[in-house]
Amino acid sequence: MRLIVMGGAVLCEGFTLLGFESYPNASTVQMENLLAELLKNKEKALIFVEDYLTREPQANFLQVRGEASGIIITEIPALNTPENYHPTVEALVMRVLGGSALDKN
Repeated sequence: MRLIVMGGAVLCEGFTLLGFESYPNASTVQMENLLAELLKNKEKALIFVEDYLTREPQANFLQVRGEASGIIITEIPALNTPENYHPTVEALVMRVLGGSALDKN
């Protein structure tokens, strides 16, 4: 299984120390190309991506998220603005349970 991180240079530096394959300052094109390679080769991977890479999801990202491909993608908020992070599942939760479901009490 490949352990991969894609995002800002500072984020990647920490994961590299843990033995992750890293792609500092990655673009959505780079992520799509990597996902295409993983899918083609039927490789298993755990991928941590900084949330800017998932804001406008592309075809391979959507394919990986939509099927059991052996590739797990986990979003990480930007280190300098974690309070601005809104996971993609947040909109679904609000549609199903209502806006107050995510209110902090």
